[in-house]
Amino acid sequence: MKAADFDFSLPDSLIAKKPAEKRDRSNLLVLHRDGKIESRKFHDLAEYLNKGDMLLLNNTMVFPARLIGTKPSGGKVEILLVKEIEPDTWEILSKKKWSGSLSISGGFSAEIEGGVARFTYSGDFMDNLWRYGDMPLPPYIKRRPEQIDKERYQTIYAEQQGSIAAPTAGLHFTGELIDRIKAKGVNVRYLTLHVGIGTFKMIKAENIEEHSMDSEYFEIDADIVDEIKKTKASGRKVISVGTTTTRAIEGYMSGQWKDTGCKIQDTGHKNGSCITHHASCIYGYTNIFIYPGYKFRAVDSLVTNFHLPRSTPIMLTAAFCGLKNLKEAYNTAIDYKYRFFSYGDAMLIL
Repeated sequence: MKAADFDFSLPDSLIAKKPAEKRDRSNLLVLHRDGKIESRKFHDLAEYLNKGDMLLLNNTMVFPARLIGTKPSGGKVEILLVKEIEPDTWEILSKKKWSGSLSISGGFSAEIEGGVARFTYSGDFMDNLWRYGDMPLPPYIKRRPEQIDKERYQTIYAEQQGSIAAPTAGLHFTGELIDRIKAKGVNVRYLTLHVGIGTFKMIKAENIEEHSMDSEYFEIDADIVDEIKKTKASGRKVISVGTTTTRAIEGYMSGQWKDTGCKIQDTGHKNGSCITHHASCIYGYTNIFIYPGYKFRAVDSLVTNFHLPRSTPIMLTAAFCGLKNLKEAYNTAIDYKYRFFSYGDAMLIL
């Protein structure tokens, strides 16, 4: 398939710059496999779930990976932490290619060279990031991150620190909604996939089959795999919340993953070193790239946001519901003036 097949035009006014006032009051477009479309609110999600279904969510936590520092000359440089190479040393992205010292605040500083930052600081590294860093909002949100983003660019169930982007489909959930879903007898379970830069890299190749995904770390309780099999065998559904959740479970179920054998520590704390082995948990990396033609092993229904053109998440969504249905859904969402992308509205694909 061609990357151009996943293009669409979107008025700039429909790009969500800020979160909805209330998480679960976002719009929810419900797409049925026969092409039928409904327009609902996200708090209506529970109506589409049934006793015995499984709702699977990604409990990764976004950390403030965006830093602004001052050069010795007084100029400002903004960097994005991408991947921890070794303790206190990170691969970074920056619009300005520059090498030298960077003062962030007080004793928190970095030495930049060749796309790598080596940090000097007092106390705990992550404490410094939470104090001086900003949430890594996507570049199409053309405003400075605010304090509220540290709460709202985060799911309410975020626990495992390590993502540089939010699993955005989960941003719509409230504790009350999750309680209502559980009250219906739905099995709510969590896995972890730390979202990296690879999830959001635009496809540059003309033929999408030539694109390679970066690997991302995941953790899945082995019991979840057994529960998925039992859920499907009983005729009930596995509902995946987000493309990152889907990539984690499908990466494992399809065998497209690499076993680490043990847990990787949280970002900023000697990441890359083994700390604990639990026989009941699966630890690994997946670089699975899901696009039309893929056969889903685990997921029966998908909750997802509206994604950027030519992005890997929109291709995964098209693989799930069909490109024709997806285009119709996106056109309907535009007609209804739904809000798009990370802070935007959501879809439920049944």
